[in-house]
Amino acid sequence: MTNSGFTFTISSIPFDEDYRPADTTRITTNFANLARGESRRDNLRNTLVMIDRRFNSLMHWDNPTGDRYTVALDIVSAALRIGPDAQDEAFPLIEILHTRVTDTRSGACIAGMVGNNFSSYIRDYDFSVVLPDHLRQSGNTGAPAQFGDLHGNLFKHFLSSDAYREQFDKPPVICLSVSSKQVYHRTTNVHPILGVEYAADTRSPTDLYFAKMGMTARYFMPPHSVAPLAFYHIGDLVDGYTNLELASTISVMETFQKIYRPEIYNANSAAAARYQPSLDEQDYSLTRIVYDREERSRLAVEQGRFAEAHLIKPHGPALQRWSATCGL
Repeated sequence: MTNSGFTFTISSIPFDEDYRPADTTRITTNFANLARGESRRDNLRNTLVMIDRRFNSLMHWDNPTGDRYTVALDIVSAALRIGPDAQDEAFPLIEILHTRVTDTRSGACIAGMVGNNFSSYIRDYDFSVVLPDHLRQSGNTGAPAQFGDLHGNLFKHFLSSDAYREQFDKPPVICLSVSSKQVYHRTTNVHPILGVEYAADTRSPTDLYFAKMGMTARYFMPPHSVAPLAFYHIGDLVDGYTNLELASTISVMETFQKIYRPEIYNANSAAAARYQPSLDEQDYSLTRIVYDREERSRLAVEQGRFAEAHLIKPHGPALQRWSATCGL
């Protein structure tokens, strides 16, 4: 299989209080999970208010009333077609978010960060199907050989595609929770928007997985936050992006984490100089946004099986041959 056997297409829809997930959207995705059930509209409205307020707290200069900026989100969906004529049904490969910031004083609409959240059926397949199956076999520890290689190569190939480059002029930055299996140490490095940098003793499984995607992890606790966030990036995180872009990803992803991991990101005390996150902590506050974490974990397995049935089984051998040679 050659590179010409892949066709990427990109589509986008607004994430607002009228948003409803598409049939191909992973239901465990942060933004999709909020848009379900009886509380969906309140969930979405309250989430967007939280994002705006957090952004204004970060971009506070010349902003005395804390309401100068509003943040809008687009859900960017990348689909993959395989084959010389690309006639197969498109597989939903990746979903990310693109922020847009409006300055209500000037009326200017400014592009923010692309990336932010990261949704991938293949990642579900790797972590919810491949890895558990590997660990169930006697004597196996850690991840299997070539774990994440296919996913990483597809992601890098997507970033180099015309579809991506025609819409975005910078690589994405993905912002996730820090790992509860890691210990983080506060450093003396401080950035005005990213905040205090932390360093990790070792690399987490997620760090290693994103490294296969060509991404490096740095950890920062932004001003007025209570825990560091993990920023996965390509190139220079600090000098490659504007303060507005960095503030946009913090405001979006810290809001999601306060909802989904309140034990860490809505804790009532800030991370210490030596910090190990824990979901067993009890000293935290809840948002008023409804979220079912047990359902989210269960659905990850179902979504991994979806990728297995619709991509890996019909195209796995050809994809693996391509992945093994695409870097040569």
